[in-house]
Amino acid sequence: MPYRDLRVLITGGLGFIGSNLAIRLVELGARVTIVDPQVAGCGGNPYNIAPVRERVELIPHDIGDAGQFAGAIREAKVIFNLAGEISHIHSMEFPERDLLINAVSQLRFLQACARHNPGVRVVYAGTRQVYGKPDYLPMDERHPLRPVDFNGVHKYAANMYHSMLSRMGLLDGIVLRLTNVYGPRMSLSIPCQGFLSTFLRLVLTGKGLVVFGDGKQLRDPMFVDDAVKAFLLAGLAPTPPRRTINAGGPRALTLHQIAQTCARLAGGLPVELRPFPEERAMIDIGSYFTDSSLFAETFGWKPSVQFEDGIAATLAYYRAGMEHYLDAENPQPCCGLPEHKGIPHRLTYAAL
Repeated sequence: MPYRDLRVLITGGLGFIGSNLAIRLVELGARVTIVDPQVAGCGGNPYNIAPVRERVELIPHDIGDAGQFAGAIREAKVIFNLAGEISHIHSMEFPERDLLINAVSQLRFLQACARHNPGVRVVYAGTRQVYGKPDYLPMDERHPLRPVDFNGVHKYAANMYHSMLSRMGLLDGIVLRLTNVYGPRMSLSIPCQGFLSTFLRLVLTGKGLVVFGDGKQLRDPMFVDDAVKAFLLAGLAPTPPRRTINAGGPRALTLHQIAQTCARLAGGLPVELRPFPEERAMIDIGSYFTDSSLFAETFGWKPSVQFEDGIAATLAYYRAGMEHYLDAENPQPCCGLPEHKGIPHRLTYAAL
């Protein structure tokens, strides 16, 4: 891919997908700048970029403070926008905080992009959560949008900021609506980073797994190397007819199958089915898997790493450097909870 000597900006570049993308871009010869606030509990980990730390520029700012790094925005030929909070559960408990991180900061950042680098290609990490509970499967881009939590609502707002500014000619935006991405450099010590992170944390510490419900809920997990390839393709492709595109894994699996694979590859640990806790049942979407045919048509490629192979590689990565990812005695809070920038946001649903 012709990324050699290209100036690239990655927001959230110390996080899971962002760091893997940064490493691959350096390997391709790109000139990489990372913007990451390095806030405890938000998923960023300086060790994630250890292989390339001396070959990237790191700017320690929140994307909402884009005026502090206007020069980096101005120089970028491609911007990969992966900053944000992903916890669905905590978005329900702290909705204003999620709004600030996933919508307000995004709007400020995109306004700065439009001001300092009009027309720049921006590839945004969206989420399948904007669809909510499916009317049909696999779910394509025409499915109604009915998010079931504040995280989905706020991420959809950010999706629309990218789309609107692109229609106005101020950005050249592409939104990739991702499914459950997994792989090396996921945060393991933060309890709100998704079920695959939780599964990996537990099996790596010798614990069995619990799956809520009957375990038949479907997901199409996507290995991070495939996700990185998707972003790289979107970064340089001609502007597509549709700017919002699903990007899912190669195969749908039940949550029970996913848990059993993780437990088996970690050494034959047990898997238990339990009823949903009330707070999780409220935001559960049931089965979901992606129709990624538009992605394949647009970019001429589709993900190929099978789940068992991806999990085996992921477990091997963490076993070689567990101390950089897991402190079982001191798990991190979720992105500075219960306050963010001095503003409490707790919402108690029993009072509604």
